[in-house]
Amino acid sequence: MSIIICPGIHESNLTESFKVGLLDMVSNGEIAYNAANILIYPGKDVMVLSAFHILQFLRVSVAHRRYHLGDQLKSPIIFISFSAGVVGAIGAACLWQLLGGRVKAFIAIDGWGVPLQGNFPIHRMSHDYFTHWSSCLLGSGQNNFYAQPAVDHLSMWKSPETVQGWWVDSSIGIFPPKGHLTASEFLLMLLKRYEAN
Repeated sequence: MSIIICPGIHESNLTESFKVGLLDMVSNGEIAYNAANILIYPGKDVMVLSAFHILQFLRVSVAHRRYHLGDQLKSPIIFISFSAGVVGAIGAACLWQLLGGRVKAFIAIDGWGVPLQGNFPIHRMSHDYFTHWSSCLLGSGQNNFYAQPAVDHLSMWKSPETVQGWWVDSSIGIFPPKGHLTASEFLLMLLKRYEAN
């Protein structure tokens, strides 16, 4: 299984911070991914909005890894996207699936105002309650997260381990047991779930 990270329009050091946190979870043995399974879309500025360019990057990356690591085309992909990157990533995920690829899950971090639909599990993570409920009107999955207390938008990407909030089961509108956690813990819970399935 591979994870593709689609950043937004911001300084690259924020994505590096997010990647380091994700790799820390990997190195601690909490999830069985390794650095080779984590791809970061390198597009900058408006290129993060382009589903076509994200798909092209994904196809080249998977083909390269297939050559070196064996047949990985049937390996499922988890998309983790942030802010404006959610726009391009949701389009790329749908196109990837149309081309025969498997999308195991789509995680949108602060993709406010972006409609999310797909034939795969979708999860939203938001920096405050307003962003959470207003974004869910445009599509969300069953399990979502919002920061409480609210944090600034970039904190969700730069340091999710410091962001406290609530895990919400949107299908019934309540908090699951042990619903208060950090954004990193929520993300780890999702990755463990999809790793096991």
